[in-house]
Amino acid sequence: MKLRTALALAATALLCLGAAQPAAAQQKTLKNQIVGTWSFVSTVNTRPDGSKVDPWGAGATGSLIYHPNGRFSFMIMRGDIPKFEREKGTPEQFKAATQGLIAYHGTYRVDEPSKTIVHKVLGSSFAAFNGTEVKRTITSVTADELKYTNTTSSFGTTVNSNWKRAK
Repeated sequence: MKLRTALALAATALLCLGAAQPAAAQQKTLKNQIVGTWSFVSTVNTRPDGSKVDPWGAGATGSLIYHPNGRFSFMIMRGDIPKFEREKGTPEQFKAATQGLIAYHGTYRVDEPSKTIVHKVLGSSFAAFNGTEVKRTITSVTADELKYTNTTSSFGTTVNSNWKRAK
């Protein structure tokens, strides 16, 4: 009887392990989870003194696109950029437009163990980014939400960004 019980328990354990294996095999990599188009939700910059600031303000919009082939495109713009004709803008309007937008594109890779996305910037509205690699640490990713942190921003702040999957 004890042998029969032991065999039944062993068979049950094997069945459970076998059932769990397909689920593990189906788990998506981080790269597979981030592929697609994301819409900007929010960014909070934390300064070294602990104070927080929203650099984009109310009404900001943006897109982050990760293509399966390793290419990406990123853009965020403030909602309060003044409207003006391109050929007739004042220096102040051009300054507000330039300071209210960041856009860049290039290639990316995902370091699965460190949960890091590395953007290799090929072209940017902020030329100092051109040719650089910028790292983002994924803090959370679901089917509908991507959150990441940039601990080495060009502003000297820690940046926490939140994106939602574009529908």
